[in-house]
Amino acid sequence: MASRKTAATVAKQRKVQREIDAADKKKSSSKKKSDKAIQAGARKHHENPMPKQHQSKPGIEAKLDPPPQFRNPDYRGSGKLAGKVALITGGDSGIGRAVAVLFAREGADVAIVYLDVEQVDADETKRVIEREEKRRCLLLPGDVKDAEFCAEAVEKTVAEFGKLDILVNNAAFQEHAESIDQITEEHLDLTFRTNIYGYFHFVKAALPHLGEGSAIINTGSETGIFGQPILLDYSSTKGAIHAFTKSLATNLAPKGIRVNAVAPGPVWTPLNPADQPATKVSDFGHGTSMKRPAQPEEIAPAYVFLASPVCSSYITGIVLPVMGGVIGATEP
Repeated sequence: MASRKTAATVAKQRKVQREIDAADKKKSSSKKKSDKAIQAGARKHHENPMPKQHQSKPGIEAKLDPPPQFRNPDYRGSGKLAGKVALITGGDSGIGRAVAVLFAREGADVAIVYLDVEQVDADETKRVIEREEKRRCLLLPGDVKDAEFCAEAVEKTVAEFGKLDILVNNAAFQEHAESIDQITEEHLDLTFRTNIYGYFHFVKAALPHLGEGSAIINTGSETGIFGQPILLDYSSTKGAIHAFTKSLATNLAPKGIRVNAVAPGPVWTPLNPADQPATKVSDFGHGTSMKRPAQPEEIAPAYVFLASPVCSSYITGIVLPVMGGVIGATEP
């Protein structure tokens, strides 16, 4: 009896195997799976290959080809941030610009921090916020590594708008290195002081002005979750940002201040063309399930969600991945 049952089981296993073998054979003889970029949004976004290009740091959005898509024309504001005041570091370009524009569309006045060499991008962001979104925009050129500047930026924001409700820590420095031996003390110090010290500086400066219902949103990265072999220092700071977010969220919960992070995958901003060689930039983001980099406008709604008390009042301490898939990319 047992042998007959065993034989029946083996026969079923082999039948299933033959069916799958046939399917595999059919698949191998058919056309190769499409490598085409995935378009899942309200409008078509830029696809690879991107034009080969390389920029000097910190990178200028006005020089990027094609220009990043940040306006999100199909997004309709509904007053989610009406009457709020937000301060965004790195708000002149990239993700920061897209966030600033959507915050304004939702009714917020915005202050943006940037390096003075990025003035052309900052002026364009201000123009879009004031002329197209009909909100006020304060420009604050300076270096987030400087704690004194961070304190001054917060005070100027409060002096201009009367209060501060939302802090978005977003400014970053990234420079790849093939080996840890290539990362000098200067390189390491620059990355950490920009990417994590700057976050601490702005939180300390902003905290006296934040109260119940306020929000802090930090920009993390998929590299802080999966690691990145040629971004050892950058990935380390992003992992630190994730831990900082969770710790700060618990610390500030009794005050009614929510703290969260967004962890983007590859995004078409000046950060990467100002880091990677031109040949790598052309295929940037191809390793994602979407087969392309995100555009800033595809990331920004996550910040609106986390900033708005009518959307996320019960959410604090999360790292929200917006990666174009679920598997970490092997290239930045």
